[in-house]
Amino acid sequence: MSLYEGMFLIDNDLVREGWPSAKAVVTAALEKHGATIHTARRWDERALAYPIKGRRRATFLLTFFELDGQNHPELRRDLEINDHVLRYLITSVPALPETEAEAAQVESSEDFIVPPPPADDSGSYRPIQGVDSDNDDSDDDDDDLSLDDDDDDDGGRTRTVTSSRKKTAEAKESGGDKEAGGDKEAGGDKEAGGGAEPAAVSSDKEKSQ
Repeated sequence: MSLYEGMFLIDNDLVREGWPSAKAVVTAALEKHGATIHTARRWDERALAYPIKGRRRATFLLTFFELDGQNHPELRRDLEINDHVLRYLITSVPALPETEAEAAQVESSEDFIVPPPPADDSGSYRPIQGVDSDNDDSDDDDDDLSLDDDDDDDGGRTRTVTSSRKKTAEAKESGGDKEAGGDKEAGGDKEAGGGAEPAAVSSDKEKSQ
């Protein structure tokens, strides 16, 4: 059997129900297909670069395990149909990192507590250009913006440019309507004036006759 490193992105809704049960979703799948798990620990909780299965944040589980190569296809199939596993990456490694066993041991202590994940829309979220999100059917104008809660320079510039384009378009439309309306009003007064003047002259001539 070969040694592998696996990084699994777990749905935060499941993590809020309890970290041990959330971690077990992955470890149980590995063991089901004959894997020998050396370590499995919470690596971090982060905002995603783009939505995955409708989620914008996830908890990362880092594992090192041994698995027979012929069991990979079935394992991958189970992971891909599991709604709680948003994404995963499995790579072959030569050996277990020296500090990994010690880092994973921390989760075995009684005082180990996983902080509740923040709301899904908190933190920074930056769509990657040219990458379609999974199950993200939103048609909002915000798809063209960098939805970063932090007031950084990039996010500010993106919003300003987009806003300026909208204002320019609105100004042009407003200006065009005003211009068109002005011509009509001016033209209408002119025609009315032109039509009234001959009538008055005609009336004067009739009186003089």
